Amino acid sequence: MSETRQTIRELDETDLSILERVEDDFDVSLETLAEELDLSKSAVHYRLSNLKESGVIQGITADVDPLAFGLELVAITDVSVTHEAGYSEELGTELMSLRGVEQVYYTMGDVDFVVISRIQTRDQLNDLINRIVAVEGVNETSSKFVMEEFDNERKVIDNLTEQARETVLEPSG
Repeated sequence: MSETRQTIRELDETDLSILERVEDDFDVSLETLAEELDLSKSAVHYRLSNLKESGVIQGITADVDPLAFGLELVAITDVSVTHEAGYSEELGTELMSLRGVEQVYYTMGDVDFVVISRIQTRDQLNDLINRIVAVEGVNETSSKFVMEEFDNERKVIDNLTEQARETVLEPSG
C-alpha cells in the first residue's frame, strides 16, 4: 500500500470538513473554522498542522487572476514524442520548465503529453510552440485554443464519491 494511501486512511469526518472549508476558502480564519465545526481554535490548528505535515495539504497559495496580467490566451497542445527508456519524466519535466506552460500531463492514447499554456499574444504562443518542438524527443505538436474559460477551481474533497469517502474514512489496520 502506498504511503499516501496510508495517510489518507488516518482522516476522519472532522478532517474532511476542515479540508472542504479550506479548499473552498484558503483564507478562512481559525476562529471561523472553530466556530463552524464546534471545535477549539487549538484543535483546528493542530489538525491543520497534521494535514500539512502528512502532505494532505500540499501548500497554501493565493489564486492570482491571470487575466489581470493580460494572460488571456490559453492553448492546449498535444505533444507526440520518441519513446525511450525514462522519457516520460525527463520530457515532462523539460516541458514544464518552459515559460508560459502552466500544466503538463503524461497521457496514454493518441498523444504522449498534453501541455496547457497561458500567454499574452499569438507571437508568444508561436515562440512557445517553437520551444516545445525544439525539446529533444518531441516529434509533433497539435494545438487547440480556448475560446472561453469556465470556473476551473479544483475541488478535491467535493469530488469524492460516497464510496471514496468511506474508503478514506475506514480505519487503517
